[in-house]
Amino acid sequence: MTVQTVNPIVQVLPETAPFSEEQRSWLNGFFAGLLSLDNAGVTALSPAENAAVMGQADDGAPWHDPSLELPERMTLAEGKPLPRKLFAAMAQQDCGQCGYVCETYSAAIAEGKEPRLNLCAPGGKDTLRMLKTLVEEGGSAPAVTPDDAATATPLGPLGRCRENPAMATFLSRRKLNGEGSEKETWHVEFDLSECGLDYIVGDAFGIVAQNDPRLVDAVIALLGARPDANVGGTTLRQALISDRALGPAPDALFQLISYVTGGETRSKAKRLAAGEDPDGDLDRLDVLGTLHKFGQARLSPDAFVEALDPLQPRLYSISSSHNAIPGRISLTVDTVRYKIGTRPRWGVASTFLAERVQPGDKVSVYVQRAHGFGLPENPETPVIMCGPGTGIAPFRAFLHDRRTTKAPGRNWLFFGHQRRASDFFYEDELTQMKEEGVLTNLTLAWSRDDTGKVYVQDRMRERGAELFAWLEQGAHFYVCGDAKRMAKDVERAMVDVVAEHGKRSADEAVAYVTALKKAGRYQADVY
Repeated sequence: MTVQTVNPIVQVLPETAPFSEEQRSWLNGFFAGLLSLDNAGVTALSPAENAAVMGQADDGAPWHDPSLELPERMTLAEGKPLPRKLFAAMAQQDCGQCGYVCETYSAAIAEGKEPRLNLCAPGGKDTLRMLKTLVEEGGSAPAVTPDDAATATPLGPLGRCRENPAMATFLSRRKLNGEGSEKETWHVEFDLSECGLDYIVGDAFGIVAQNDPRLVDAVIALLGARPDANVGGTTLRQALISDRALGPAPDALFQLISYVTGGETRSKAKRLAAGEDPDGDLDRLDVLGTLHKFGQARLSPDAFVEALDPLQPRLYSISSSHNAIPGRISLTVDTVRYKIGTRPRWGVASTFLAERVQPGDKVSVYVQRAHGFGLPENPETPVIMCGPGTGIAPFRAFLHDRRTTKAPGRNWLFFGHQRRASDFFYEDELTQMKEEGVLTNLTLAWSRDDTGKVYVQDRMRERGAELFAWLEQGAHFYVCGDAKRMAKDVERAMVDVVAEHGKRSADEAVAYVTALKKAGRYQADVY
């Protein structure tokens, strides 16, 4: 393995930090490396480069299934070249949050063009740990060092990538749920006229959100530091609000704690850094919970901030059409609020959009082009859309776009949620589109209205004969929503529909659906 040297003039830790010279030297190198990784840019591979790196790319990638757990995926990739193992370690959602899709991100790492291993947001710590292990076992270091990547890679166009966001104006939000709903879902709008961004339906919108100041203040209090302490040219409080993730504690934080504590406390911190769970409380160890658990650890603000992961942007499916309303963009966002133990937790971007950002505020944003998810080129092609809950977002965009462009193709929407009275998002719009003939079929499923739960996949089976007829007439099928359960259930329902109404065996029905995917006629936007 080629050893990459760290610039000796980089000093992350202050001289007053409570470390020995050996510890200071190691930590300066460690955190300098982390700092460099966070600032590197993204360079996507060309098709030829990707093919060369991926090697055995004709293996069918059986692990490319977001419903499979990481151990299952790695088992399927056993014996494969390093690029394929890296591919299997990704979350398999092709969400684009890393600036790639899973396969090209893996290729970029294997080629040495992408030194950052922490970009797979859905995969979290498990994916990061596996990537580190695979790269170390692979026996080669990146061809591009983090320092080189940070300075040599040009930024992408303004507002077209996560590294170079544009500023958009937040316009408004309105709640989509009625009284009695168990959910909190918002229709959110931004003005793009000043930044000049456009998009096509199927694209995603990146939000560079900020942490909740209440959480930041609690973290600073437990850290025992001054909010205005200087950290990298800004204040500690501002760095924690804008730049650093305060979710699950990263391994680097546990490693740092192990250097400033001793005895059993140090042992526990080292075990946590290695992915173990010595006290059975790992699920509660976000950054705040970790500071509480290791209250005796005295961490300098500089070292603490550098031990945290960068705050990642969040991607949302766009629920509007630029053709219909140029200069504006809308999202359909579920607010994430839950508890672990007695402590409330909040989704960073969802609560930012639901309560903290105010009309007129400028927000850093970017448009992420869709990876194989969008309307068919021929406007006469019929489309079938399956989007329960906030999965309706891209299909609202599809429908507005097809209506504006007067596309003659038929449209069929499957929508589901808990209760019709409180969770029928965009009911007035969809009803009007149905009356206008834009929406040929509107098929609804409510899981909490009757004694028996009914889901969109149940409605697909009920309408199976007509659904299969549409497919035979060339329809494209789309699904958007939960990757782990709903999307898989919908695919199983599709196989059942093909088997029953296409008079095919189970294997033939699976092959039929697989052929739809290969032809781009079965597309998924899952998260």
